Amino acid sequence: MITNDMVKASETGGVKPMSITGRYTRERERLLGMTDEERAFRKQWLKDQELTAREPRPVPEMYKATYNPIRRFYRAPLDKLGEAIEPMVGPKRAMYIRYFTGKFFLGVAATYWVTYYFKYNGNDWTRKGGWKIIKSRESVVPGDPGYPKLSDKCKPQDYADRGFSKTDLNL
Repeated sequence: MITNDMVKASETGGVKPMSITGRYTRERERLLGMTDEERAFRKQWLKDQELTAREPRPVPEMYKATYNPIRRFYRAPLDKLGEAIEPMVGPKRAMYIRYFTGKFFLGVAATYWVTYYFKYNGNDWTRKGGWKIIKSRESVVPGDPGYPKLSDKCKPQDYADRGFSKTDLNL
């Protein structure tokens, strides 16, 4: 039994979907043999698939129905850019320019954010969190110049310093 809720949620309204192309979309089916009536149907179907000069027709209300107000708001600047350059470069290139301009600005914003975060949120003695960047010691094997390379950390205070010894404590 089909209820109203099922019909609303279904793309086909509760009816089994069927192909309007018939069984002759596959080449193998056509090679098996077609009657004159089936050939006429297929010829008419192929002719119906051709677009006229008026098609595809843009529907302005479709944009409002497809995109919510917030998305329309943040898309507006690049949409205006695309509309402005479309007469000069054509619709397809304007779409590409609009798309890649948005991605470029997102990349620049991400780069600035990462730079800011690493610059001002380091793991030092003044805070608990932040990125901690650890440099590994250079490996020195017998036969290399300066072979018995000792650690740069000589005193116990040098370990887990987190930049404390480099600060100016003249408060």
